[in-house]
Amino acid sequence: MVGVSAPYWRLSNFYFWYFASLGALVPYWSLYLKGRGFDAVAIGELMAILMATKMVAPNIWGWIADHTGQGMRIIRLASALSALVFAGIFFTDSYWGIALVMIGFSFFWNAALPQFEAVTLSHLGADTHRYSSIRLWGSMGFIVTVAGLGAALDYVSSDRLPVVLVVLFAGIWLASLAVSENPQAHHPPHDHSIRDVILRREVLALLAVCFLMQASHGPYYAFYTLYMEDHGFSRNAIGQLWALGVLAEIGVFLVMHRWLPTVGARVLLLSSLLLASLRWLLIALWPDHLLWVLIAQLLHAATFGVYHAVAIHLVHRYFVGRHQGRGQALYSSLSFGAGGAFGSLYAGYVWSGISPSASFVAAAGLSLMAAFLAWRYIPGGRS
Repeated sequence: MVGVSAPYWRLSNFYFWYFASLGALVPYWSLYLKGRGFDAVAIGELMAILMATKMVAPNIWGWIADHTGQGMRIIRLASALSALVFAGIFFTDSYWGIALVMIGFSFFWNAALPQFEAVTLSHLGADTHRYSSIRLWGSMGFIVTVAGLGAALDYVSSDRLPVVLVVLFAGIWLASLAVSENPQAHHPPHDHSIRDVILRREVLALLAVCFLMQASHGPYYAFYTLYMEDHGFSRNAIGQLWALGVLAEIGVFLVMHRWLPTVGARVLLLSSLLLASLRWLLIALWPDHLLWVLIAQLLHAATFGVYHAVAIHLVHRYFVGRHQGRGQALYSSLSFGAGGAFGSLYAGYVWSGISPSASFVAAAGLSLMAAFLAWRYIPGGRS
């Protein structure tokens, strides 16, 4: 358990609400868009917007946070504005209208999490390996919404989804009000510029690995629900499959504070990347075989749980002092932003141009490329 100096439950509450919104948005937004009459290419493009704003928003807000030391004020403002702007979805059905709403709300929504990661790690101080003990409550929030909505959407229209999302976005803002700034967040000047840090070989390699890993998740995040529905699974069953993956992720978060110091970040990262390739191939080749479908979902423990905990750990190690906010922002923008946008785009085009299963085969190739870069350029070590 996190030390008493860290506001464990207040930090955990924010993660719960933030990832509860993610559990409603990522698995089911494609269903909402399909219900509005959009095809796979249009859905891939609109889903890519969610990721593309992460290439810009976290870096802008990260720069402001690092120079003002007011990370929580930025998080509260971004959380409130994301809920307000998203409410515009009730007034449009057109492609460009929905695109504008998604650009606007995700610019603020995507700004909040990287800064909150920096706030959390700052509160933890020397106990950063215990980050996963707090982050697991985000996974719990994801499970609650993904399983609950999966069951509900077998009986009610996906048109109700925006109402649920507005409530969840409001919950993020309310949770942010309970978290205070950490005095440790005001860092003295550091000898190295942010450019010097980024140009280190291991940092460039890590950022490239994160880009490729998140790009490999493109077909999963944008189309997994539609893919499994096409193979005869009910929406309730698909919701349970999403929840199973995140339950496995929680299991990993419970033990990561022991694995990181003993196994080492490099070994854990390589394992997660190789298992990602296996997972995407299982989904591509055997979507009609329940056993392989279940195994693929259990591998989410590695492809997100292990990977994300290690990535956060390494970013915090490489971007020290006053660069922490921008380090987390850069990780978010290049992986979940650029990588996620590229992943959604290629998934849509391969889905339409070749086949749905081919998009998952392409994903396996990307994660293999990431594994090679990690093996070649990221050094070992036990911490």
